[in-house]
Amino acid sequence: MEVYVPDIYQKNIYEVNYNNLKSRGIKLLFFDLDNTIVPINEGVPTEENKKLFKKLKDKGFKIVIASNSLKPRVKVFHEELKVDYIYNARKPHIDKIDEYIKKSKFGLDEIAIIGDSMMDDIVCGNTIGITTVLLDQISKREFPLAKLKRIKEKRVQKKLRDKDLFTKGRYYV
Repeated sequence: MEVYVPDIYQKNIYEVNYNNLKSRGIKLLFFDLDNTIVPINEGVPTEENKKLFKKLKDKGFKIVIASNSLKPRVKVFHEELKVDYIYNARKPHIDKIDEYIKKSKFGLDEIAIIGDSMMDDIVCGNTIGITTVLLDQISKREFPLAKLKRIKEKRVQKKLRDKDLFTKGRYYV
């Protein structure tokens, strides 16, 4: 069950304490795209997204969008936000993210993954051994496969809540 438990749980990308991550030694941030940065029906980053990502880059963070979406969708965000990207990441499988990490100059203790899916983002990050940050999903609208994963996620969250390991809505850093 521990593989599902995030290190940090916050409401959204704007509530994450990035100074806290920086003080923990985090230098590389993997961000999920859909329902983390924008809802699935948004095709471009918002001005608020652009301001946040600029601020994070100014703080010295390396940013990578790691999305299960296809290249055309993810590439738009890469170009607009001027960050690296991994498309069709196949999370929770670790192959593509692990490959990026091995090519980077960062140690596992310097990396965090930020996303809205316990079943994809958190399992992937915990399997690799990096800091995991779970966010609430931005929108209830989802791709069909994500809807199926949310059903399993709710069952897992109930088991975690029963063991007092994680409670949805109880944010922590």
